[in-house]
Amino acid sequence: MNEMTLKTKVIGVDIALDYTNCAVVDLRGNIIAQKSFSTKDYPDVNNFVSRLCEQIVNIAEENGGLLNMRSVGISAPSSNYRTGCIENAANLPWKGVIPLSAILRDRLGMSVAVANDCHASALGELAFGTAHGMTDFVVMTFKNGGVGSCIFTNGYPHLGADGFAGEIGHTCVDVDGRLCGCGHRGCLERYVSVVGVVQTARELMAQSDKPSLMRNIHDLTAPAVTLCCEKGDELALETYYRTGRILGTALANYASMLNPQAIIIAGDILAATKWFIQATREAMEEHVFHNLKGGKVRILNSILDPKESDLLGAAALAWSVKEYSLFK
Repeated sequence: MNEMTLKTKVIGVDIALDYTNCAVVDLRGNIIAQKSFSTKDYPDVNNFVSRLCEQIVNIAEENGGLLNMRSVGISAPSSNYRTGCIENAANLPWKGVIPLSAILRDRLGMSVAVANDCHASALGELAFGTAHGMTDFVVMTFKNGGVGSCIFTNGYPHLGADGFAGEIGHTCVDVDGRLCGCGHRGCLERYVSVVGVVQTARELMAQSDKPSLMRNIHDLTAPAVTLCCEKGDELALETYYRTGRILGTALANYASMLNPQAIIIAGDILAATKWFIQATREAMEEHVFHNLKGGKVRILNSILDPKESDLLGAAALAWSVKEYSLFK
């Protein structure tokens, strides 16, 4: 292929619980165009795939044509990059194993890569965000009420033998703790996800008669807890302090095992980091392996716009797959 035929755009797709977003992204990470549709409107996976193909073709044709798109990258919960499948997603409407990459490759006639949202987010952080220039790092994502991560070592993602490495959200922090959706007790995500934050807040209110703005909020959410922190609410501040301590202890274990340059926090808890990051860093410093003390492993926030980060991660995934076209 000569220089005149090099393709400079890809299509990134983010499949989330509520909406599926598609975007045309150039090699500098500029989102040229995007479209979305409701994921929940398609409980039948065959209908969803047909709608997704239609969306990809439409947005491509409106922005230079499908033949000028290099590849497609898809970020989705419970996806496996090694198999190209969505595998037993707990919260998506489709059950079992869905060979999404193979189906779309056949229908679109071009390269398609599928990976879980943590893997895609880490690729996005490496290409366009906080991890740019790093070789050894961890990206922790807080999304859809859960917690996941992707590990990069020597410049490459560590996916594990079966493609499921990085499930830090389902590591145990309390053997007799809260029941997790996975069926186990005491999983980290039950304490430090947005769902865990709300449960901690409710437990603190039940254990104390202290006044709190949170008591007047019928449908309490993590953003509402954050807003109460902004107003100096004591129980709200204690909620995030406890969250930070648990997270910091878990990150100390991660840091001691992996010795990364940084652990990068991304996702829907970013807006609240000012209220728990100090407690997180203190707990990590207390529990990390002694040769890594003194801030050798940094805890950093993602610098990507949360509204764009998933699409940029999917686009970075698209750039990472070998180019293929049925129409060459």
